[in-house]
Amino acid sequence: MRAAPAFALAGALLLLGGCADLGYYWQSASGHLGILRVAKPVPEWLADPAVSAPLKAKLELAQRIRRFAVTELALPDNASYTSYADLHRPAAVWNVVAAPPYSLTLKSWCFPVAGCVGYRGYYDEAAARAEAEALRAKGLEAAVYPVPAYSTLGWMNWAGGDPLLSTFIGYPEGELARIVFHELAHQVLYVPGDIVFNESYATAVERIGGAMWLQREASEAARGEYARFDGQRQQFRALALETRRALNQVYESAQAKAGDWPAVDAMKKAAMDAFREHYAMLRAQWQGPRQGAYDLWVARANNAAFGAQGAYDDLVPGFEALFARENRNWPRFYKAVRRIAALPTMEERRNALQTATGMLQTHSGHGGNNDNNSSSRSNGGHGA
Repeated sequence: MRAAPAFALAGALLLLGGCADLGYYWQSASGHLGILRVAKPVPEWLADPAVSAPLKAKLELAQRIRRFAVTELALPDNASYTSYADLHRPAAVWNVVAAPPYSLTLKSWCFPVAGCVGYRGYYDEAAARAEAEALRAKGLEAAVYPVPAYSTLGWMNWAGGDPLLSTFIGYPEGELARIVFHELAHQVLYVPGDIVFNESYATAVERIGGAMWLQREASEAARGEYARFDGQRQQFRALALETRRALNQVYESAQAKAGDWPAVDAMKKAAMDAFREHYAMLRAQWQGPRQGAYDLWVARANNAAFGAQGAYDDLVPGFEALFARENRNWPRFYKAVRRIAALPTMEERRNALQTATGMLQTHSGHGGNNDNNSSSRSNGGHGA
């Protein structure tokens, strides 16, 4: 029953995309349709005797998390996350990001609805890696990373909404709650063309909401499991922020302005070597099954990877401070964020967030877009 209107949407995307991108838009539309086709309402999975007990437990947990999102975080109550799809692959999509050799500013691609964003998403990993190779051939640094979930921003709620996916349903309780809160947050607010604002806002919602869930609803074991990994995550994010700042200093140095690229290359290598050395020291202190969670990311880290990672972090403290200023009241917080989001430029939005909270916002220079060409896990990740 969903197929006909969904294919009508696919046709509209193809027309909006233009002839040059027909193939890309088709894979985007057909990829999402493929997910919708295999999605079934959660009650059907729970009633199926062939479904394992652990999966049923996770689906029931996800429904409790979704109800908490609606009743406690004032997030949308719609069809999203009331169905489940087993994708039989490790990621929902694979994002491709790219940046110049001497900048953390991401290359932008422009799409209907999402605006211009600093990534291009593929439902086929091989296609994503081929795109990355093509970008490297043009002299850019490129990275490919798996995306476990994405939001259709509420546009597909008429077709059943965004389903729970096998790519993240097995996450530990705290992480599962955060990912649901993050994706639903995008349905409350999305600013075309401003990836940092969008992702930092949604990350703030997931962090605050996740802490509330763990405190009020989770077991002591779940809280302990989450605390162990979140401690590692915070250490890694601090190191990544420090490295982004170091790289920006290199790219804005007198040597860079003078075009002394051998000197810039040497400073860049030193910053990257320091990053990997400090990560190795952190990793040696970590324990548990997720000790090596960042190993592959670190091994492949480059300008593109750092640019993409910064989008999820840079404005988060400002949004957290704004939530506190609004007396930790979710409707008031969303209203305040909407007022800031309505401002016409990225600079005005950042200045308004700073003024509202009294905090100096971090800027790591990645952007992924600018005010002239408008803006990812998320709205993110879908590339359509």
